Amino acid sequence: MRRRSKSSLLASAAVACALAFAAPATVHADGDDTPFTNLIALVSQRLALAEPVARWKWAHQEPITDAPREEALLKQVEAKASAAQVDPEFARQFFRDQIDASKEVQNALFANWRALKAAPETSPPDLATDTRPKLDRLTQSLMSALAHVEPIRHAEDCPVRLAESVARWKHLTRYNSSMNAPLMRALSHVCATGGVGAVG
Repeated sequence: MRRRSKSSLLASAAVACALAFAAPATVHADGDDTPFTNLIALVSQRLALAEPVARWKWAHQEPITDAPREEALLKQVEAKASAAQVDPEFARQFFRDQIDASKEVQNALFANWRALKAAPETSPPDLATDTRPKLDRLTQSLMSALAHVEPIRHAEDCPVRLAESVARWKHLTRYNSSMNAPLMRALSHVCATGGVGAVG
C-alpha cells in the first residue's frame, strides 16, 4: 500500500473530523435506516478523535494500548447498558470494536511518523482535559444510539441495510477513504449476524 505523506494524512484526518462533527448527534428512529445513519455519524466522530489521541501519545512517548483504561470503559458500558435498554454483551462488543478501530488508526499514524522520522507539526490537545471528555460524551451518545439500533440489528437484511447506510454516509460527507478499514471494524458487530454486507 502506498504511504501517504504526513501532511496529507493529518489534513485528511482534520477533514474527516470536521465532516464527522457536522453530522447529527441525536438519533430518531422513524421507520427507516436513520438509526444506522446516526450511529455511523457518531462512530465517525469517535474515529476522528483517534488522531489527536495518537499525537498526544506520540509526544509523550505513551503506548497506544492502555489495557486497564480499556477494561474500565468496557465494564462501565456493560453496567450502563441495561438501563439504556441495550444488551450488555452487545454494548461490550460494540465498544471493544470502537477501541480496536481507534487503535488501528493510531497504529497507522505511528507507523507513518516512524517512517518519515518526523513528529506531527502541531502540538496535540491535552488528552485528559480536552480529548477524553469528548470521548466520554460520545460514549453517552453512542449508548443512546445503540438503543435505537437494537430493534433492527436482528433483521435478516441488517448487514445489507447497514452497508447501504455506510455508502450513503460516505457519499454525503465525502468520507476520508483512509478510514474505510477502521470504520468497518467499528461497525463489525452492529448487526446480530455480524459484518457489513456487500452492496452492488
